[in-house]
Amino acid sequence: MSNKKHDQDRGLEAAWIRELAGILEETGLTEVEIERDSVRLRVSRQGGIAAAVAPAAAPAVAAPVASAPTQAATDDHPGAVRSPMVGTAYLSPSPGAGVFIKEGSTVSEGQTIMIVEAMKTMNPIAAPRSGTVTKILVRDSQPVEFDEPLIILE
Repeated sequence: MSNKKHDQDRGLEAAWIRELAGILEETGLTEVEIERDSVRLRVSRQGGIAAAVAPAAAPAVAAPVASAPTQAATDDHPGAVRSPMVGTAYLSPSPGAGVFIKEGSTVSEGQTIMIVEAMKTMNPIAAPRSGTVTKILVRDSQPVEFDEPLIILE
């Protein structure tokens, strides 16, 4: 029975790898990670596709747990401007150009605050309302998820 369970787990892992590799291909991201039950799977593209599967371990979770209250505060913040898609966030219109916004910047409704590239298309992200940027939550060229907070606008 344990051999059958092991074969099922390997088949599930292979399916996850294929699924995540497809996401990398579709989005142009270089890395994607998923955790289900006690298995964490990361697929990254660096020349080819490499995958690492490891059980989720409590020590590895210790660092994020320390920052969890800060992330939870930004996730639920009423001024959070969220990514409308999975992609890569860019803080300036082109490499070497000045950034769209800085912490403390005043923005107008509709003003471009950053770009999220998805499937080789640059998508400008507009400020949903006027306000002051109190926190930028992403780095330039950082992969972002759908609905991930990008900035705090107050």
